[in-house]
Amino acid sequence: MMSDAGSALLVERDSPNKPEKKKTKYDVIIIGAGPAGYTAGIYCSRARRDTLIISGILPGGQLMNTTDVENYPGFADAIMGPDLMITMRKQTERMGTTIIDDEVIDVDFRHRPFKILTASEEYECKAVIIATGASPRKLGLRGETTFAGKGVSYCATCDGPFFRNQEIIVAGGGDSAIEEGTFLTKFGSKVHMVHRRDQLRASKVMQERAFSNPKIQFHWNSEITDIQGDQKVQKAILKNVKTGENTTLAVGGIFVAVGHTPNKNQVELDPQGYIVLKDNTKTNVEGIFAAGDVHDHRYRQAVTAAGFGCMAAIDVDKYLTENKV
Repeated sequence: MMSDAGSALLVERDSPNKPEKKKTKYDVIIIGAGPAGYTAGIYCSRARRDTLIISGILPGGQLMNTTDVENYPGFADAIMGPDLMITMRKQTERMGTTIIDDEVIDVDFRHRPFKILTASEEYECKAVIIATGASPRKLGLRGETTFAGKGVSYCATCDGPFFRNQEIIVAGGGDSAIEEGTFLTKFGSKVHMVHRRDQLRASKVMQERAFSNPKIQFHWNSEITDIQGDQKVQKAILKNVKTGENTTLAVGGIFVAVGHTPNKNQVELDPQGYIVLKDNTKTNVEGIFAAGDVHDHRYRQAVTAAGFGCMAAIDVDKYLTENKV
């Protein structure tokens, strides 16, 4: 016969007013919420794996800073990057994946179950997919820090409208730089493309668009050596890397698009800082997998990131099944 104390305890536990304990243990945790992370979530959840995505500080990854996406299959017309990521997120959640908008501040991949610490909670899991993507590289100038948010930006989509009818600099020569520069012509009176080489690294289609745009002027073999201003950016000093000649440009904004640095964790990295894959999507740590730009320094496309997310999820499911984890 149950005592009165036992009855009271049972009533307390079953009480609908008592807050539920936060779930912290999962089969799979995916760190990062770009095309790779969302796709991995879809496949893991469809495999009936209890899956959590920790989105990071920028849910949706770099595509949240992209305008028209014309090369992602399935859309007859261009789709805005943020819209594509919102659609992916909804699909991932519909499959049963839990998504939290939090940032990972520490991990422990040395012991099992793996532990992942965010700003608000510690989580445990049997397998991890690292899909943290990459972060914009900086020029390394003092003025870059001084004028951050005061004329220096890394996101044309976010900040372009603030520079209407002003002259703008874009540093870089790849697809991202050309896309940023082309987009900024919608707002700026003139866009100065500053590139260290005498030819672009961007795709031919992107180059043709830029060369045919009357608002874009190219500064070849040049780099920014100083950023100056009072309360905000007012001018930039360019140096020709071949002649040593300095040029001063009066501009209101400087957009930096010189590449990205992978966001990484406790696994083996190559000299460039990208995660090294041992077999398909496996890292050097058993049970830890990687997908997307965090290991891919060659393609770095949304569709390839999504493909790697699919591959990583399939590899995780096989790992958990074969090892009876």
